[in-house]
Amino acid sequence: MSQIKTFEEACQALGIDPAKPLVDASGMPEKHRKAIEAHAKLVVIAEALNDGWQPDWSDEDQYKYFPWFEVEATEENRAGSGFSYTYYVISFTFTNVGSRLCYATSALARYAGETFADLYREYMLIGQ
Repeated sequence: MSQIKTFEEACQALGIDPAKPLVDASGMPEKHRKAIEAHAKLVVIAEALNDGWQPDWSDEDQYKYFPWFEVEATEENRAGSGFSYTYYVISFTFTNVGSRLCYATSALARYAGETFADLYREYMLIGQ
């Protein structure tokens, strides 16, 4: 897990040439291009960090983990984005997206969120 610290190292682990573009986002509006490229990089990173683990979406008992971020809305409190982590939560969550960015363990999700925070920021926030 901690051996992969960069996108380039994730590419190396999967046999991908990091110098080649992963996607052609030129047909997208300018404000979304960085997000599309960041998403592609995060997919590679997640696959490399998960080291062969594939989520089984038909198995309700298999836990899947995602980094969770908090973003400050006011300028005086703004610090970019932060990482929020918890062991327990009482809530029901539902998502239709993000399945390629899930992790096998909470430790991996936390590591990815902290190590690749800038890439997640590009992916999640418009104009970053």
